[in-house]
Amino acid sequence: MSQRGSGILMHVTSLPSPYGIGDLGPAAYRFADFLAESGQRYWQVLPMSPTTLLQGSSPYSSVSAFACNPLLISPESLKERGLLTDSDINPVPEFSQTRVDFRAVTDHKTRMLDAAYKRFKPVQDRDEYLGFCSQNSHWLGDFALFAALRTRFEGKTWNEWPVEIRDRNPEILDDMRFQLRDEIEKEKFIQFLFYRQWFGLKNYCNDKGIQIIGDIPIYVSLDSSDVWGDRAIFKLDDNGKPTFVAGVPPDYFSVTGQLWGNPVYNWAACKESGFKWWLRRMEHTLSLFDIVRIDHIRGLVAYWEVPAKEKTAINGCWVEVPHRDFFDAMVKRFPEFPIIAEDLGLITPDVKEMMTRYGFPGMKVLLFAFGDDNGDHPYRPHTYENNCVVYTGTHDNNTVRGWFEGEAREEDRRRLFAYIGREIGAEETSRELIELAMKSAADMAMFPMQDILGLGEEARMNTPADGEGNWGWRLLPGQIDSDVTTRLLAATQASGRV
Repeated sequence: MSQRGSGILMHVTSLPSPYGIGDLGPAAYRFADFLAESGQRYWQVLPMSPTTLLQGSSPYSSVSAFACNPLLISPESLKERGLLTDSDINPVPEFSQTRVDFRAVTDHKTRMLDAAYKRFKPVQDRDEYLGFCSQNSHWLGDFALFAALRTRFEGKTWNEWPVEIRDRNPEILDDMRFQLRDEIEKEKFIQFLFYRQWFGLKNYCNDKGIQIIGDIPIYVSLDSSDVWGDRAIFKLDDNGKPTFVAGVPPDYFSVTGQLWGNPVYNWAACKESGFKWWLRRMEHTLSLFDIVRIDHIRGLVAYWEVPAKEKTAINGCWVEVPHRDFFDAMVKRFPEFPIIAEDLGLITPDVKEMMTRYGFPGMKVLLFAFGDDNGDHPYRPHTYENNCVVYTGTHDNNTVRGWFEGEAREEDRRRLFAYIGREIGAEETSRELIELAMKSAADMAMFPMQDILGLGEEARMNTPADGEGNWGWRLLPGQIDSDVTTRLLAATQASGRV
């Protein structure tokens, strides 16, 4: 990670595909080719976890920290393997090419995966499948049972299930495993399909010199196999309901803070277990990705805890985490520990001390650099140290052009013009900020694909605290042309990042 380089932030869902959502099929391989041809070293994606319609299809709200998203499985690849036929795939609904309709995609992909499972049993991949199940037994069986039970109980959260199942009575669970054996097998099979396709793509990228940067949300959802299976490491009451939930205090994004609603960790119990669940989670995530961005890393030093009865995040408080013990355990297990620390927002001296102690690279966001008259603002490029990652913006920000046209105040634009030495129009802003990032001292420079293309607010990926209409942006077929590739390669070469 100390090698000077650059890359693109774009989630798999944003890739072109005939099936309404980006997947691990042909377009993903073409995107890897584009990265290599344009001199990029990194492809950053969002969490690959299963999403749910109830949670707005957010990749940061999932039923599992270990399972991956079935919606990303490529039908073309299944057809090549003999697991789908044309009649299983067709007719394909007339999906939008510009936005993901998660409900329609879920319906269509579910039907295809059901067909693939029915055709799977007699084929020669059985031994490979059984090997996958064995290697992932520490999470797969429990997740598959959870998913099957969730369907049986019509999507109810696990703390609303019958008490014996909610509280994991061993005899009752054995009986449910027998009753739901086919549903459980199907859930395992679907994960097998994802993992096989994912590692095929990852190996292809690695062979081209591209590293994959993944994303690990700090929290997990209440409605997840993780909380149901490891209740002791979360702050829950005897009925499985959170006593406290996670969020952040009032900030740039919201005057009432952000009430995420995830159950918070019982860090005393985590420490007593030797951080067993966390170590397994990190080991699993590092097997999927070459580098991992830890979202909201300040919450692993001290976190904002809000009583579960509150309606906003205002009336919370900071609670300390045994972070030295935690990170010492991580570094001991993973000596290289290739992470990017998302250290945006309110960063206190204890977080800075932790970052320095372990040498974790933090993040710089150019969209935040011109909001005040501080000439040495820590996000302005001339202040950067080598050991950091600069972004024009993240998945939570507007695009650069969207910011310039709709959010930047006149004084923000004036400060930007002064910094680059000339006035520019909206159509030039993305390119100028990319050049600032490229020429900076930061070892790593990352750009949302929307900024590479100079797109406006219509291409924004997520608006924090807004539960509707997020995560849907898609790249159009042919939108990455030879001019885009040539221009990005030239900028990368000029800044010494190839």
